[in-house]
Amino acid sequence: MTSRLNPYLSFDGDARQAMEFYEQVFGGTLALNTFGASGMADSPQADNIMHGMLQTPSGFTLMGADMPPGEEYRPGNTFAVSLSGDDEAELRGYWEKLSAGGSVTVPLEKQMWGDVFGMCTDRFGVPWMVNIGEPTS
Repeated sequence: MTSRLNPYLSFDGDARQAMEFYEQVFGGTLALNTFGASGMADSPQADNIMHGMLQTPSGFTLMGADMPPGEEYRPGNTFAVSLSGDDEAELRGYWEKLSAGGSVTVPLEKQMWGDVFGMCTDRFGVPWMVNIGEPTS
Protein backbone atom coordinates (compact mmCIF):
# COMPACT_ATOMS: atom_id res chain seq x y z
CA MET A 1 0.00 0.00 0.00
CA THR A 2 1.27 3.48 -0.81
CA SER A 3 1.31 6.21 1.82
CA ARG A 4 -1.78 8.39 1.96
CA LEU A 5 -3.06 11.33 3.90
CA ASN A 6 -6.61 11.47 5.18
CA PRO A 7 -8.46 13.28 7.92
CA TYR A 8 -9.23 11.59 11.25
CA LEU A 9 -12.04 13.28 13.17
CA SER A 10 -12.79 13.03 16.89
CA PHE A 11 -16.33 13.21 18.26
CA ASP A 12 -18.02 13.54 21.63
CA GLY A 13 -20.27 10.46 21.57
CA ASP A 14 -21.91 11.09 18.18
CA ALA A 15 -19.32 9.52 15.87
CA ARG A 16 -21.83 6.94 14.60
CA GLN A 17 -24.29 9.66 13.54
CA ALA A 18 -21.54 11.80 12.02
CA MET A 19 -19.94 8.97 10.05
CA GLU A 20 -23.36 7.81 8.79
CA PHE A 21 -24.06 11.40 7.73
CA TYR A 22 -20.79 11.51 5.76
CA GLU A 23 -21.69 8.17 4.17
CA GLN A 24 -24.95 9.79 2.95
CA VAL A 25 -23.00 12.79 1.63
CA PHE A 26 -20.20 10.92 -0.17
CA GLY A 27 -21.51 7.37 -0.63
CA GLY A 28 -19.16 4.46 -0.27
CA THR A 29 -18.48 1.79 2.31
CA LEU A 30 -18.58 2.57 6.02
CA ALA A 31 -17.00 0.31 8.64
CA LEU A 32 -17.69 1.05 12.32
CA ASN A 33 -16.06 -0.70 15.28
CA THR A 34 -17.32 -0.09 18.80
CA PHE A 35 -15.41 -0.05 22.07
CA GLY A 36 -17.64 -2.95 23.20
CA ALA A 37 -16.61 -5.14 20.27
CA SER A 38 -12.98 -4.33 21.07
CA GLY A 39 -12.90 -5.73 24.59
CA MET A 40 -14.75 -3.04 26.54
CA ALA A 41 -18.21 -4.64 26.54
CA ASP A 42 -18.92 -3.71 30.17
CA SER A 43 -17.91 -0.04 29.91
CA PRO A 44 -20.33 2.90 29.61
CA GLN A 45 -18.74 3.62 26.19
CA ALA A 46 -19.40 0.11 24.84
CA ASP A 47 -21.65 1.43 22.04
CA ASN A 48 -19.39 4.35 21.16
CA ILE A 49 -17.23 4.15 18.05
CA MET A 50 -13.60 3.18 18.66
CA HIS A 51 -12.74 3.44 14.96
CA GLY A 52 -14.73 4.30 11.88
CA MET A 53 -13.60 4.44 8.27
CA LEU A 54 -15.49 5.58 5.19
CA GLN A 55 -14.05 4.74 1.76
CA THR A 56 -15.85 6.50 -1.08
CA PRO A 57 -16.23 5.81 -4.81
CA SER A 58 -14.24 9.01 -5.49
CA GLY A 59 -11.24 7.63 -3.59
CA PHE A 60 -11.73 9.62 -0.37
CA THR A 61 -10.97 8.01 2.98
CA LEU A 62 -12.45 9.63 6.08
CA MET A 63 -11.79 8.22 9.54
CA GLY A 64 -13.37 9.13 12.84
CA ALA A 65 -14.07 7.95 16.37
CA ASP A 66 -15.52 8.95 19.70
CA MET A 67 -12.99 10.08 22.28
CA PRO A 68 -11.69 7.08 24.22
CA PRO A 69 -12.51 6.71 27.92
CA GLY A 70 -10.41 9.08 30.00
CA GLU A 71 -9.75 11.51 27.13
CA GLU A 72 -11.38 14.95 27.11
CA TYR A 73 -13.17 16.17 23.98
CA ARG A 74 -11.92 19.67 23.09
CA PRO A 75 -13.24 21.03 19.81
CA GLY A 76 -10.77 23.29 18.06
CA ASN A 77 -10.16 25.31 14.99
CA THR A 78 -6.84 23.75 14.04
CA PHE A 79 -8.06 21.71 11.10
CA ALA A 80 -10.37 21.70 8.11
CA VAL A 81 -11.20 19.03 5.59
CA SER A 82 -10.52 20.16 2.04
CA LEU A 83 -12.36 18.88 -1.03
CA SER A 84 -11.04 20.01 -4.37
CA GLY A 85 -11.25 19.05 -8.00
CA ASP A 86 -12.87 20.06 -11.26
CA ASP A 87 -16.13 18.05 -11.17
CA GLU A 88 -18.43 20.96 -10.42
CA ALA A 89 -21.64 18.94 -10.09
CA GLU A 90 -20.07 16.46 -7.68
CA LEU A 91 -18.41 19.12 -5.51
CA ARG A 92 -21.51 21.35 -5.43
CA GLY A 93 -23.52 18.31 -4.34
CA TYR A 94 -21.12 17.71 -1.44
CA TRP A 95 -21.28 21.41 -0.54
CA GLU A 96 -25.08 21.43 -0.42
CA LYS A 97 -25.20 18.41 1.87
CA LEU A 98 -22.33 19.49 4.13
CA SER A 99 -23.59 23.04 4.61
CA ALA A 100 -27.23 21.98 5.24
CA GLY A 101 -27.90 22.39 8.95
CA GLY A 102 -24.47 23.91 9.49
CA SER A 103 -23.04 27.39 8.95
CA VAL A 104 -21.43 28.99 5.91
CA THR A 105 -18.30 31.06 6.56
CA VAL A 106 -17.46 31.81 2.91
CA PRO A 107 -20.23 31.31 0.32
CA LEU A 108 -19.42 28.90 -2.52
CA GLU A 109 -18.67 31.40 -5.31
CA LYS A 110 -16.03 32.53 -7.78
CA GLN A 111 -12.93 33.86 -6.03
CA MET A 112 -10.17 36.25 -7.09
CA TRP A 113 -7.88 33.35 -8.05
CA GLY A 114 -10.50 32.14 -10.54
CA ASP A 115 -11.82 29.03 -8.80
CA VAL A 116 -15.18 28.58 -7.09
CA PHE A 117 -14.49 28.25 -3.36
CA GLY A 118 -16.44 28.13 -0.12
CA MET A 119 -16.02 27.33 3.55
CA CYS A 120 -18.64 25.88 5.87
CA THR A 121 -18.92 24.10 9.19
CA ASP A 122 -21.24 21.08 9.15
CA ARG A 123 -23.83 20.32 11.82
CA PHE A 124 -21.24 18.28 13.76
CA GLY A 125 -18.81 21.21 14.04
CA VAL A 126 -16.38 19.99 11.36
CA PRO A 127 -15.01 22.75 9.09
CA TRP A 128 -14.90 22.08 5.33
CA MET A 129 -13.31 23.90 2.38
CA VAL A 130 -14.56 23.20 -1.14
CA ASN A 131 -12.59 24.37 -4.18
CA ILE A 132 -13.84 23.84 -7.73
CA GLY A 133 -11.19 24.46 -10.39
CA GLU A 134 -11.51 24.69 -14.12
CA PRO A 135 -11.36 21.29 -15.86
CA THR A 136 -7.99 20.56 -17.39
CA SER A 137 -7.88 19.04 -20.86
